[in-house]
Amino acid sequence: MEPKGDSEAKDQDEQPGQEASTTESQHEGTKKAAEEKKSFAEKEENPAEDDEEYASSGSEEEEEEEEQIEIVKPPEPVKKPVKIEKKISETFFYKYEDLCSSPYVTPDSEIPVDMLTLMHSFGYDCTKRANLQVMDSSTLLYIAGNQIVLLDLKLKYQGYLRSSSGGGIGIITVHPNKTYFAVGEKGWKPNMIIYEYPSLKPYRILRGGTEEAYAFADFNRSGTMIATVGSSPDYMLTVWDWKQEKIILRSKAFSQDVFKVTFSLENEEQLTTSGSGHIKFWKMALTFTGLKLQGALGRFGKTALTDIEGYVELPDGKVLSGSEWGNMLLWEGGLIKVELCRPGHKTCHLGPINQLVLDEGELVTIGSDGYIRVWDFETIDTADIVDDSGLLETEPMNELLVGKNVNLNCMVKIHERGEPFWYAQDSNGAIWKLDLSFANVTHDPECLFTFHSGKIEAIAVSPVTYLMATTALDRSVRIYDFAAKIQLTEMKFKQGGTVLTWAPKVVNPKGGLIAVGFQDGVVRIIELYNPKGLPVVAGRNNVGDAALRLKHAFKPHTATVTALAYERNGEVFATGSKDKTVFFFAVDDKYDPIGFITIPGPVQGLQWSPLSHPESTLLVLCENGFAVQVLAPNPAEFDAEKTYKIKNIPTEYFCFYSIKSRLKIEEEIKRREKKKADKEKARKAFIQQELEMGKEMEEIEFPEEEPETEEPLPDIYIPESPSPILCGFYSKPGKFWLSLGGYDSGYLYHCAFSPMQHDREVAHRQDEPFDFILMDDTEENPIRHISFCSTGLLMFCGMKDGAVRIYPLYNKDLSVDNMVGYWSCNMHDNDYGQIQGIFPSFDDRFLVTCGADGNIFVYNVLSAEEVQKVMKAKVPSPRRDLDKEKAADDIEDPTAYSIENAKQKMEYDMIIKAAEMKKYFKRQELILLRHEFQNLLQINKDLPEHMQLDRAQFEIDRRIRAEMDRKTARSIRLVMKELAWEQEKHRIELQKLQKRFRSNVEYDRIVVQAMTSSHQISTYRLLAISENLYKVKKRTQVGKRRTSKYEWKGKEADQKKESQKELSKSTLSQVSAAGEEEAETEKLKKRPHAHTVTSRIVENRMEKLRKIIEKADKAKAKIQRRKKEWDDLYKSKPSDDYEDPVDVQNIQEAQENMGDFKLKTATNYKIPEHMRMNAEKKTNQLASLEVAIHEKKLSMNKWIISLRDLKVAIIEEIHCLVQELKTIQSSLHPSKHLPIPPVPRLNPDETPEKRFQYDSETLLKFKQAQEAQALLKKSVASSEGGGSVGGFGGGFLHSPSLKEIEMVARGTSIKAMRTTSVTTAATPKPFETERAEPTEMELEIAKRDEIRNVYLQESLIKRIHELMITFDAELRLLRHQKLKLDIQMKTSDLRHITWFEELLLLKNFEKHEDTLQERVNSLIGEEEEMQNKLNNYFAQIEDKKAEIAKLQEREKAIYATFQASLGENNKFAAFLTKVLKKKIKRVKKKEVEGEGDEEDESEEESDEESSFESDEEESGSEDEVFDDSVCPKNCDEALFENTLQLREKRLDIEEALVEEKKILENVKKEYEALAKKVKVVATQLDAADWELEAYQREKQRRLNELHVVVPLKLHQVEYIVNGEIPADLSQALVFTNESLVNLQKRITTLQLEKVEQRDLYKQAREQHKQLIRDRREMMLRIESLEEKCNQLMMMKFGRIVNLEALQTLSVNTNLEELKMKMMEKEQLHASELRNWDARIYELRQQLMMVTKENTNKLLQLNTFCTEKMRLETQLDALQTNLGTEFQGPRKTDIEEREKLLALVQLQAQEAEILKEEITLLSRKDGRIFPPPQPLFGPDGELD
Repeated sequence: MEPKGDSEAKDQDEQPGQEASTTESQHEGTKKAAEEKKSFAEKEENPAEDDEEYASSGSEEEEEEEEQIEIVKPPEPVKKPVKIEKKISETFFYKYEDLCSSPYVTPDSEIPVDMLTLMHSFGYDCTKRANLQVMDSSTLLYIAGNQIVLLDLKLKYQGYLRSSSGGGIGIITVHPNKTYFAVGEKGWKPNMIIYEYPSLKPYRILRGGTEEAYAFADFNRSGTMIATVGSSPDYMLTVWDWKQEKIILRSKAFSQDVFKVTFSLENEEQLTTSGSGHIKFWKMALTFTGLKLQGALGRFGKTALTDIEGYVELPDGKVLSGSEWGNMLLWEGGLIKVELCRPGHKTCHLGPINQLVLDEGELVTIGSDGYIRVWDFETIDTADIVDDSGLLETEPMNELLVGKNVNLNCMVKIHERGEPFWYAQDSNGAIWKLDLSFANVTHDPECLFTFHSGKIEAIAVSPVTYLMATTALDRSVRIYDFAAKIQLTEMKFKQGGTVLTWAPKVVNPKGGLIAVGFQDGVVRIIELYNPKGLPVVAGRNNVGDAALRLKHAFKPHTATVTALAYERNGEVFATGSKDKTVFFFAVDDKYDPIGFITIPGPVQGLQWSPLSHPESTLLVLCENGFAVQVLAPNPAEFDAEKTYKIKNIPTEYFCFYSIKSRLKIEEEIKRREKKKADKEKARKAFIQQELEMGKEMEEIEFPEEEPETEEPLPDIYIPESPSPILCGFYSKPGKFWLSLGGYDSGYLYHCAFSPMQHDREVAHRQDEPFDFILMDDTEENPIRHISFCSTGLLMFCGMKDGAVRIYPLYNKDLSVDNMVGYWSCNMHDNDYGQIQGIFPSFDDRFLVTCGADGNIFVYNVLSAEEVQKVMKAKVPSPRRDLDKEKAADDIEDPTAYSIENAKQKMEYDMIIKAAEMKKYFKRQELILLRHEFQNLLQINKDLPEHMQLDRAQFEIDRRIRAEMDRKTARSIRLVMKELAWEQEKHRIELQKLQKRFRSNVEYDRIVVQAMTSSHQISTYRLLAISENLYKVKKRTQVGKRRTSKYEWKGKEADQKKESQKELSKSTLSQVSAAGEEEAETEKLKKRPHAHTVTSRIVENRMEKLRKIIEKADKAKAKIQRRKKEWDDLYKSKPSDDYEDPVDVQNIQEAQENMGDFKLKTATNYKIPEHMRMNAEKKTNQLASLEVAIHEKKLSMNKWIISLRDLKVAIIEEIHCLVQELKTIQSSLHPSKHLPIPPVPRLNPDETPEKRFQYDSETLLKFKQAQEAQALLKKSVASSEGGGSVGGFGGGFLHSPSLKEIEMVARGTSIKAMRTTSVTTAATPKPFETERAEPTEMELEIAKRDEIRNVYLQESLIKRIHELMITFDAELRLLRHQKLKLDIQMKTSDLRHITWFEELLLLKNFEKHEDTLQERVNSLIGEEEEMQNKLNNYFAQIEDKKAEIAKLQEREKAIYATFQASLGENNKFAAFLTKVLKKKIKRVKKKEVEGEGDEEDESEEESDEESSFESDEEESGSEDEVFDDSVCPKNCDEALFENTLQLREKRLDIEEALVEEKKILENVKKEYEALAKKVKVVATQLDAADWELEAYQREKQRRLNELHVVVPLKLHQVEYIVNGEIPADLSQALVFTNESLVNLQKRITTLQLEKVEQRDLYKQAREQHKQLIRDRREMMLRIESLEEKCNQLMMMKFGRIVNLEALQTLSVNTNLEELKMKMMEKEQLHASELRNWDARIYELRQQLMMVTKENTNKLLQLNTFCTEKMRLETQLDALQTNLGTEFQGPRKTDIEEREKLLALVQLQAQEAEILKEEITLLSRKDGRIFPPPQPLFGPDGELD
């Protein structure tokens, strides 16, 4: 692109097709997309280029050379060709007129382009992210559909900027200097346009940043770059050099929705993006391929995945983000460092945090709960986790509640007169002005504007003035004066509005009534009036221009109201709902209900027939494709006494049946026919042209055409579910137009109600439209709403994509020929801004639309001059006495009854009331009959007994009672079935409650009281302990620790032992080898042999060898035993650093247990290994403590329960004793009665479990209480006089069960028996006799009984007192034990608290401690591994030394053998010695094997050669003439050859020595290097150990800071200063008496041990001296014995020999074995030869027999031939008289003769062959020839 200073020149030179492409709207579809591609081809950089090009193009700095055209050159001359880049001038601007999208007009339709002009925008898309920006203190910027609105706060003026593509606007952002703002658009390949402010000129256009829409954009702090992120499907993140319209970097941001992208304020090379379930951190990294964007995805870890709406970058690189649940997440290094919340684990906000701002060192969070909170930056920046929860509690410094029902989305800051203010976007439909200074003069939040929140459901215009009303699901109804561009008033409700209509003039001439339908099925009639027309009342302030008042509220439906319509005469009002009903009301002051009808589907729309139709009918459009026509009901004809449902009303149905597929097929057929016709026309034209040229018809050559195969036409498609009806209207009586969505969109269908299918069911009808109109570009964009102007010549259509269409009509009838074209313009959002309503004003001067994007637009259909004349709408004046009328009662309860339901309930209540009255009268009759029956029973009772009737005779028929009992039982079972669910429900509830509150209680608190005193004892309330705590076992620290010196020494000793073991293994291997030899000899011995001469020789030889081997084996075994004894002796010898294990254990025990009692607070205190504590050990301690506490309490509870059981038993015994006492006292005189002791009772606290036990009596009392309470409530309610209509049913009467009836009957029988017994006891006996005077004997017996009874009375009372006293004593004893246990439990609780604090502290230290311990363990492992390698290297070194020693011994043996072979006085000794010692250059074996290693060993060979040459030179200097290849004269050749062989052996040994020495040197080098590494690792290990110890000391210091409670008595305090206990006990030490006594005793113990050790040392010293003397004597004796042994060897052998080798000298078993094997082989071969000879003889015999047979056959053949010749001769003689032709020799004779000759020759050859074969077979290497071939071939001829 080459921008000019003049925009016209730019347009002419660079953008030839831009004006045409930008003036077309989106309705051109793919055509426009192709043109845009073409126009931007030269300017747009390819988005698929590599990041290298973007980096290279964006990293170069350019300088301006010319004012208009600037050419950038590289700073240094480069040989390669440099690409010349063009730079856009700073003064260049685009033309807004060339960019702005304009309406689409059908070509050649003569429709004016400015048919509609946007006048004002009343809505606000408050749910769109970041849809509020501030340009200066008085200008706000936000998106409204396809427009950018610039709102002047002072003048209340709106300015507009249209989208350049017509596809909508995605995002806006403002330059940091407020001099530019960027607009990211939507559509195919949308642009990012940057406007200059305040001129509003297009400054730059960024192209190719995304595919469909921009989701967010942000300038960097300096304003030189801008970052954009796209929406679905590419989610492309792009960094721009926006002034040059260049892409610097780009990358795919994520695979899901991205909400936000920002530059870091401190480092502009870092960016952050967030969105759906992710946050990503980006940086611009310079790689070897250039500058690239590298993104790191944030990992949530343990934190739940969340959408991140808001975040802020902190100066140190951290990022603070919000979450869905309202807490803040602090990110560092791509991980969550800490989660921040308020104290008490309260979330920072109730709901998502939508924005975070770092402002002047403070962090501000904006939440969806309406709160703005300010946090301390330092606290958050340095936050870190404190426990495993990952939460950190922090308190906000300040907070501001903006208001109730506020959902803040974003905030922007601006300074007004030096003071900062914030403008906030409220997602619930408002713009706020906030002061966040939190000073004394802080302003309250100011709501600047209010709007509908979200989708606007309906809109209506006044029929008399310039007013419109809207409603939405935000539960508000708003009135606007669209001529004056202001909102007049609003009214709030409990439910959201869904449909709205303005009452026509026939209903209210003033135009002051509005009907609104709501979600809960309620319809409200609202009255609009001007409150200024009301009488002036004192105290009424702030009277506006308009007010709303609820006039009527009724609920005709149970679901959402979807349609409202007034009848053309204003007499009937109809409502439709999703509950598939249409309700009719008579329009008057009260809106009396007429009735309702049911329809086949949810109602979509209602349309009354116009005045031109003869009848008033209602067209009902359903969502499921049905259309219903209903005649307007007459209120007088329908009776709504029982129900409002209207029956027998004339109704017509239309079920839409799709014809779109058929239309498409017909279009395809027409297209194909047209194509064929065009081809035929072209063919005829070609023929005519050829004929005109003078050609004949036969001479014409037609061009070849490829045969085209027509595809078959598709089948007719009918959608399974009918397409939804979107809108419709009447055309003529019984006819209507429909617009459908789904598959059938793209047409307007003309339909009619047909009587053809009246006999079919409604659900099975298939009605097709009789006409249709194809609507352009509505296949995927159906018409949702249609309205007409007052003249009917303009049809206004609201589209799904938010576009407004206008179809001019020639006349009022809608048809294809009547439509000229259309005018279209996108106003609302293209994605979610479908038009919900479109209506012209009453005078057709204005058009209003509302969309699902929350925007309300008012358009002018007149000129601007005429608009100025319309100043303001007129609000209807109030009715007379309006202020005196009471406001209508609203229906606020969403579950309130609808009109029909209320009617049905009233009918039900009346039926119930009549039934209750009938029951009441029946009950009264039964009461009278019952009284009469009772009187009869009483009369019968009063009669004499013989005249009384039996009770059974009163029963007229027993079957009646039986039937009544059966009915009662049936009723009881029925009630039980009805209550089964409730019973099960309550049972489960009780079970859950018990499980929650009682199942885990092992023991409740039981208080056992004494019987005679006030003492008492209570159990512990004990919860059941977890089974896991019982399973906890003490675990030791798993981590490794560094081994001590003793352990290292132990390891060295083990290594030595291992080396000794290896030596023993080697000896054992030798022994095993010898054993193998013995086994082999045994095999040789046991091998079976044949009894031949050879076998006998072998056996003799084997016997001799066996004896020799046995002798040698015995010697070897003796030597091995002796060696083993020596090895065992040496093994038992202790090493120099050997220490007695008992002493080591005692020393270690002393070091660990004795100690010097250093304080834990001491700086040099080292924590012993067994005393080191970690979180796991402490957890086990806590678990053990809890188990111990539980067991103690459990044991005590068991004792107390047993005591309670004892009390129960004692009370029972006392009861028995008291009963016996009463019996005794009954026989005593009252004067001798002793007072009976009171029987103790069990208190409720002693049996708490009975509180959870209930019986029928308990339940009966509870029921009576409940009934009394219900009766009280009912009386209170009746006294208040209020109350709604009666319910559907009352309470349930409790019917007794069969068991309860039996219980009651049994109780009544028992009571009757008791009353009868009492009566009988009370009645005096009629016959009583007077007692006689007692005799003396009787008096004596009575006196004796009295004495015994008095004694028994006293003993029983004494027994009762003993029982009570004994129980009290037991209770006091147990109480004393429990008090002690209470002390222990309190101490345990204190210990538990302390240990828990230690556990928390240990958990904080655990992570770092584990890290240090792992490091120590790794170093220990590394050191051990290296030590093992050192040991291996050391073993290799020892092995190599041993090998070298062996080779040296072999070399000495060679020289010794050579000297022995020379003998004495050999004159060639010097020569042979030179030959032996001569250095010879030998060919390496590796050279022979391969040449690959020659170069590697060249240096070694050169060294050897040099040494060899030097030796040769030395030898040559001694004797110049020296030839070792020839044996001198008179020299023994065998000796010479032996010398040469010995020289070869010597050279082999020397080469092996060199190799071994090299290997030894290499191993030594590796050993030394590894030893250095071991030292380094040991140093690191010491440092790590020191660091771990320091950390342990720090942990101990922190543990020491914890307070531990130690209860002490005064006599235990011995810390006294000047005879007094000091006030400060901080320097005191808590010490146990036992430890103190042990320390004191230890002094004397150590003194005694010191004396004992001195005596022991003296004894050991004397023993050591004696051992040294014994050793010296033994050495002298050994020397003398060795000298004597040497003398004996010299005397016997002449030299010192190896006696062990001599003793073990044996035969060569291998050689002997080979000899025996050779003998066995020879014997085997001899037997095989014999077998072959026998076989040859057999074959010769067979050959001879065959030869004889052949000879006989030849003889027979010869005989036959001779006989044949004879016969032929005779035959010839007989035929001598034949003709001359038969004279002479015959041909057959000649042939026969030749055959015989050939046969003779062949036999001769065969005989020769047989002779040769016989000769060959007589040899060993003979072979057999194949059998002879037959003489004659298959044809009978001789071969």
